[in-house]
Amino acid sequence: MVIRHVLVVGVGQMGAGIAQVAAEAGLKVVLHDLKPEFAEKGLISIGGHLARDVEKGRKNAEEADAVRNRISASTDLADAAGHADLVIEAVVESLEVKANLFRRLDRLCPPSAILATNTSSLPITEIAAATMRPDKVIGMHFMNPVPVMKLIEVIRALATSDETFRAAEDLAVRMGKVPVSVRDFPGFVSNRILLPMINEAVYCVYEGIAAPEAVDDVMKLGMNHPMGPLALADFIGLDTCLSIMETLHNGLGDSKYRPCPLLRQYVKAGWLGKKSGRGFYVYDR
Repeated sequence: MVIRHVLVVGVGQMGAGIAQVAAEAGLKVVLHDLKPEFAEKGLISIGGHLARDVEKGRKNAEEADAVRNRISASTDLADAAGHADLVIEAVVESLEVKANLFRRLDRLCPPSAILATNTSSLPITEIAAATMRPDKVIGMHFMNPVPVMKLIEVIRALATSDETFRAAEDLAVRMGKVPVSVRDFPGFVSNRILLPMINEAVYCVYEGIAAPEAVDDVMKLGMNHPMGPLALADFIGLDTCLSIMETLHNGLGDSKYRPCPLLRQYVKAGWLGKKSGRGFYVYDR
């Protein structure tokens, strides 16, 4: 199928980035959120990214304007969904929230529309089961920051059709990304490997083995990681890290995925990382 119109639902950091790369691929994009100020914030964020691209010579002013003009904001889901060839959902990482949204999108979107979720760990098959079109539901897990990172994990649900998979794969390439086919298992590949490493780094702090700065220095200087695992956890959001670890623990039933008690404590304290101003490090908000 030919995808021309994309609806991105959820204007957080991920949603805005997805909208930007879709528009850069020549697609018409509607950015939807419940509140107009959230949608407007997303447009401002995209404008800032495009302005930096112009400053650094990656785009000229005309190219940046063309991308910006292909993106509009909406708070009316029924109107936005009615024209979509593809919906990419980037809302809160909750199975109940996502299933309810997909149930609603199933009623509002054209019968031919593909419904994709950007979930980082939740079961695509369960999300698809909330719709009457499970063959047209797929996972497209973008990496953060979306305009920079090349990978998209393309995750087939149990009933995802070959046509839907090919359309998602082709779109990823059109966006300048590298699609990697992954089975529908908790955490997929990226977070099944990454989050246990982060969780083990938290355990190192919890058990008094080393301070956060020391743990991060070991991984940066000893393993050549561009960012330490605890700084990365702060960037991702400690609440998101905890949610993914809980998904791995519950879905795979193995004690090695048990979230560190210190991670739980930080989340309960509201220390969520960079977005809240404090996590393993303190940030200027």
